[in-house]
Amino acid sequence: MNSQETVDSRIVDPARLPFAYADALNAGDADAVLALFHQDATMRTFTGEVLTDREALRAETVNSIAAQVRLTNKPRFTQIGGDTALIIVDWNLEATSPDGTRISPTGTTTAVARQSADGSWRFAVLNCQGTAGSPGWRTTELPAGER
Repeated sequence: MNSQETVDSRIVDPARLPFAYADALNAGDADAVLALFHQDATMRTFTGEVLTDREALRAETVNSIAAQVRLTNKPRFTQIGGDTALIIVDWNLEATSPDGTRISPTGTTTAVARQSADGSWRFAVLNCQGTAGSPGWRTTELPAGER
């Protein structure tokens, strides 16, 4: 199998999900993007918003497609435990910002995938920001004895 998974194929290796996601998004296929998510999946967007329903996931996907995104994913690490997988992915995104300029942010995504009864894998949690904070994210300093 080559590195570019077709967007409508069943994903039987969770390490392939990032490629399928990028392919579907870059193709402008919102249905194919949504097919990669479990029905109860959540997503934390690049802006820090947490999406918890299909309509919100679809709206985010459609907005990304409208921004003419070009996503490149480079999976760094996948660990499988039973029917759950942790996926760490380095990414580069080219998009058109609301003011019309092209932007090219990069980062690392963390994701959790679950295996379905048919053996296919889908995203259960997609955290586009990975460990990066968002403007609304507060951190708490631990006391010296608890570090």
